[in-house]
Formats: sequence, structure tokens, C-alpha cells
Amino acid sequence: MQPNRNKVLALFLNFIPGLGFFYIGRKTRGVVYPLLFFGGILFGIFVSAATHEGFLLGVTIIAAIMLWIISMLDLLVYVLKESPRTVAYDDKGNQLSPSVQSSAQSSETERFYTIFLSFIPGLGHLQMGLMQRGLSFLIAHFGLTIMMLFLAFITEQKIFLVFLGLLPIIWLYCMFDAAQLIHRKQAGEVLEDRSLFDQWETGREEGKRSKVLATLLSAFPGAGHMYLGLQKRGLQLMIIFLGSVYILDILRLSLFLFFIPVIWFYSFFDGLQQTSKYGRETITDRPIVEGFINHQRWLGVGLLLLGLYYISMNFFVPVLDVRFPELGVRHILDQYLTTFVVSILLISGGIKLLFGSNAKRKVRKDQHVDEYEK
Repeated sequence: MQPNRNKVLALFLNFIPGLGFFYIGRKTRGVVYPLLFFGGILFGIFVSAATHEGFLLGVTIIAAIMLWIISMLDLLVYVLKESPRTVAYDDKGNQLSPSVQSSAQSSETERFYTIFLSFIPGLGHLQMGLMQRGLSFLIAHFGLTIMMLFLAFITEQKIFLVFLGLLPIIWLYCMFDAAQLIHRKQAGEVLEDRSLFDQWETGREEGKRSKVLATLLSAFPGAGHMYLGLQKRGLQLMIIFLGSVYILDILRLSLFLFFIPVIWFYSFFDGLQQTSKYGRETITDRPIVEGFINHQRWLGVGLLLLGLYYISMNFFVPVLDVRFPELGVRHILDQYLTTFVVSILLISGGIKLLFGSNAKRKVRKDQHVDEYEK
């Protein structure tokens, strides 16, 4: 592993398969893992769209999940085998004293093992000595799993398995909470061992919003932000997420479905960031899209096009199919509309990037000339 590479950061970066390997200098694995992961998913999407069968897509998704697990385990085994650094330097290139090096290495080791143990919810907190908080995570995660499986088996109602969707949320919150707490501990703060329920009740008694509830609400894009009082940011995230799902569904733009998890993860982790700041520093309601008034024209164009699409597909197209069945208007639209829309979006995006970069380059050049003349 390259020197001065943070193991914890490599672990987090590898949530995108291969990125952690690329960060630590293992470029072959850094290229192979994402190529297999994203290439397999795209292959499944294209084949599923061509054959109109979702079985192969499900198989490729399961294979991608297994590859992600293998990538994480591969990175963990590698960084655990690496010996700690024996020589460390400061920002000016001067070698640090042995005591400072030992302290830095022990802090990095503690951070790494805390995050590593937090892959099983609660163990990272137990390692920090936070018994109540660690046990509350363990009980919440595995207790929910056992209870829902038990109810589904006894009642023979698969609807109870829907609640297992809370498990990834609890797991992500546990990881984020452990990372925050170990950072505060190494910064010299005294950690208070409070369970999730104690923290919830304390917030209610003090008249503050519950961080636990804000985290749970963040599972739905924008809801956690709005609960914390960030109305503009939360509303925009909610509109972006639901609007993307709606538009991709009615236009059947499966090529852009990868935007949905990207938006969700951004909203969720942004909600966790805002929740961690709440009560400790001032949080500002900064919208995702700045200067919304300047973008109203594009929003109006989008709504106008959606309105025309609905009128055409539900009024004009049925009439044309009845009057001129030999034309097969609906079949042509179903066959080629998605391809046309995707092509327009890609071409428009490429043109905007090309001319936008040229315009910015010209502005910077003009500014540089003006400064030089002055």
C-alpha cells in the first residue's frame, strides 16, 4: 500500500467497487472490479430491455452484489495484512518523533478497527466502550430481522418481509454514527453512552428535534431535511427524486435508471450530515438548485412537453390508430420514442458541456487579460 494512505478512507471509497483499491495504489483491481460490476449491470439492463424479461437482470444484480462483497473482503484482507508505517513525516517533510508516530498509528488503527467492526451493527460502539448504544444497534438490527422472519413464517404473510427494508438504513446509520463518534473521541470529546431511545427522549424533553427520527426520515429523500427545518433543500430533493422516478417510468428510459440510487444515496448521506450538525452548529437551508427563478423557464418547458405527451398518447394517438390502423402509430411511438428521447438528451448534454466549457474558458481568459492590463 502506498504511504500516507488512510485505511478507513480506502474502506469507504470501496463502497464503489474498485475505488478503494485505486486509492491505495492497486490499479489493476481498481479497474477490474468496477468494470465487472457496472459492466455486468449494464449488460443485464440492455439484455432485459431487448428481451422484455427481468430474470436476467435479477441474476446480474445478484452477481453484482456478490462481486461487491468480494471486493470489500479483498480490500479488508489486504489492509489487515499491511504492516503499520514505521516512518512518518509532517507537512514540511520533517520526520516525526517516535512518540508522535506511535500516537498517529494507534489513532489510525483505532479508527480502522472501529469502522471495520461496525460492519456488524453495534460492535464498533462496543469497541469504544459505548455498551448501551452498541447493544441498542445490535438489538434493533438483529431483533428486527428475527421478528419479521418469525412473523412471516408463522402467519404465512410475506408482507412482513417489507419491513426488512429498514435493515440497510439501520446499518448505514450505525456506520455513520460510529465514524462520527470515533472522530469526536480522538478530538478529545467525552462520549456519553446513551442508547438510541434515550437520545430520542432527551431531544423531546429539551424541545429539540430527534436526531434518530431525522435519520429514519432521511430514508425517504427530502423528508429528514424538512423535519430539521430545511424546507427548501428537502422539497427540492423530494421533487428531484419523485420526478425522476415518474419521468423515467412513463417514458421507459431504463438507460437512466442508475440516477435513482445515486439521488437516493446523495439525499440520505446529506441528511446524515445535516443531522450530525443539528444542535452543534448552525445549519442553513441552502437549496440544491441555486437561483431557482433562473431555471423556471426550463421547468416550464418540461411541464409543457409532459402535457403534450399526455394529450398525444391519450387522445390523438388512439384516434389515429382507429382511423389509420395500417400506420401503427402507437407501435412506432412505443418502439422508437425512448430511443429518440435518449438521443436528444445525450446530444443536448454533450453540446451544453462543450459550449459551456468553452464559455467558461473564455471568461477566465478575459479576466486574466484584464488583471494583466491593470
